[in-house]
Amino acid sequence: MRALIVYVSIHHKNTEKVAKAMADVLNADLSKPWKIKPEEVMEYDLVGFGSGIYWWRHHWALLKLVEDLPRMEGKKAFIFSTAGMNIPWYNHRALKKRLKEKGFEIVGEFSCRGWDTNGWLSRIGGINRGHPNERDLERARRFAERIRMIA
Repeated sequence: MRALIVYVSIHHKNTEKVAKAMADVLNADLSKPWKIKPEEVMEYDLVGFGSGIYWWRHHWALLKLVEDLPRMEGKKAFIFSTAGMNIPWYNHRALKKRLKEKGFEIVGEFSCRGWDTNGWLSRIGGINRGHPNERDLERARRFAERIRMIA
């Protein structure tokens, strides 16, 4: 099984920590959405898509990559995120909808808290400082192990 994790991690590298923990378990390649061509994604059996959450959705570059993908019928995907306000059913909705429209089978979703200093939160030092912590990363590794068994 060839696995790829496409992620965006900008401010505090919260999502990068999670992506690397999952990639170690899945033996997955890592890429940013602006560094991979849509046709290259087709070479993989399992693709993880993740980013920090910005105003209740994944980063625009990740959403744009998914929009540019051809039909991916039969390919498996998982979604992950880090967020100050960790509400995955709400935060993942836009990405999940787009992936399903492209024909992906969603095999799992993961989210954890991340240090968030976006917008007005910067004035108070942010929320969730220290996250993702080792406990969050262990949860990410266990999630990846379950995904590996499915895929």
